[in-house]
Amino acid sequence: MLAIDLLPDTMVTQSAMLLLAFVLSAVVGIERERKLKSAGLRTHTLVGLGSALFTLVSAYGFENVIGSDVVLDPSRIAAQIVTGIGFLGAGVIFVRRNAVSGLTTAASIWMTAAIGMACAAGMPLIAVLATLLHLATVVVLATVGKWVSPGDKVRDFSVEVQDEEGVLQRVVDRAAELGFEAALSRTRRFRRDDGQAMLHADLRIQHAAGSLDKLVQGLCAMEKVSAVQVVSDENT
Repeated sequence: MLAIDLLPDTMVTQSAMLLLAFVLSAVVGIERERKLKSAGLRTHTLVGLGSALFTLVSAYGFENVIGSDVVLDPSRIAAQIVTGIGFLGAGVIFVRRNAVSGLTTAASIWMTAAIGMACAAGMPLIAVLATLLHLATVVVLATVGKWVSPGDKVRDFSVEVQDEEGVLQRVVDRAAELGFEAALSRTRRFRRDDGQAMLHADLRIQHAAGSLDKLVQGLCAMEKVSAVQVVSDENT
């Protein structure tokens, strides 16, 4: 019969590792939750806890069966975590009109799994450092990325204009005057509550010169344009 030790000598160490994985994973999840991402606090916390638990089971769960005829490789379960977490990350990646979103969230899930594994493997300082570096990446480097972003980045815009001949063409022409190349991708007609016939148009804007704020203000100031919205294509 297999002997089960309900209170092993390593119980305190294992519990401390699991709690550390919980705290650090929650820190990563809070950052995602604040940005209203599909995978937020609960998802990241559970990913970190699960990865830590799998690693603990791999390292300590089979001590009672190890003998001269049984050799265990603790890294096997850890390797499966790295492979399996990719399926969860793939679930938060979306492609819409050739624009990819969710890549950073998927990467943060992958990172959280690694942090949980580090906690359970007895590397708490490395886990804490990895958490700090993750926050530096998504906060500090995101700001740096906006500074070094190339000027020809493509943005998706949507505009609502009165459904009259020539209005959309004037919007495209005005964008060109402000230094942006605009191309229509889709239009949809609808009526406002007051009965006014309106046209909703999706545009792809090539950033050539000037600021996006200037473009939005310039289009909003046009006659017969009721709304302008930037659809962000940043992979966050």
